[in-house]
Amino acid sequence: MSPIVIVTDSASDIDPALISQLGIEIVPLKVSFGDETFLDGITIRSTEFFERLRTSDVFPRTSQPSPAEFSQKFKDISEKHGADVCIIAILLSSQLSGTYQSAVIGKSMLEQELDLTIIDSKKGAMFEGLLAIEAAKMARAGRSKQQILDEVDRMIQHMQNFFILDTLEFLQKGGRIGRASAFIGSLLNIKPILSLDANGAVYAFDKVRGNKKAVARMVDELKTYAADARVKVAIMHANALEEAKALKERVNQEFQVIETYISEIGPVIGAHIGPGGIACAMVKE
Repeated sequence: MSPIVIVTDSASDIDPALISQLGIEIVPLKVSFGDETFLDGITIRSTEFFERLRTSDVFPRTSQPSPAEFSQKFKDISEKHGADVCIIAILLSSQLSGTYQSAVIGKSMLEQELDLTIIDSKKGAMFEGLLAIEAAKMARAGRSKQQILDEVDRMIQHMQNFFILDTLEFLQKGGRIGRASAFIGSLLNIKPILSLDANGAVYAFDKVRGNKKAVARMVDELKTYAADARVKVAIMHANALEEAKALKERVNQEFQVIETYISEIGPVIGAHIGPGGIACAMVKE
């Protein structure tokens, strides 16, 4: 059987140790503060990013990898694993970034024909990362390309995902909401709960006063989805590890959890969520 290699982008926020363990290939996005540009996860890490986000007068910009960078990554994988390698690229939602389209163009630039499948995950952060992790585990277990593609498609369609924001400040700075809305929300201690729809676009699921009520609202919604099913879970945080650990403990108590991953949200998604945010993705077995 031809080797199968999983590719994803840095917005997937997979723990570096897990990336190495599973042999996942990463293509980094870029993050810019004014004239300074960094490679996500390489020349800037989440801790430094959130510190800059708090203190910088300049709101960061993110940009997708170029088609040439994707093309080079695909070539490098082919040279390393052989021309018969099967590559599956699972990428950030096309509703959030041009990363997917950049990879499609990068594929068209290849001089040699490769067995290359590019997937719009319709997710971001570890919602996307959970797909890549499962695909890589299946590849290492000797599953076929079609089995992997079928499972990834199933997970995309059925995954539940929620972000809880600690502050509206960074949605306002990023132009997502007005200053007045951010000010009123801050006064009322409003915690927005966001999600990604079936097309991978962000929408406001609910607004709750206070973090405890927001977490309870999210968990209740996940219960209507999971019921008595066995589930895989990804928990993310934006410089809020203790809150993520508490959420993990609660989820493990209230659901039949097969495995749980905790990851720090990186710059690409973190720029809009801001520090203090937490998120949870859940998919039934």
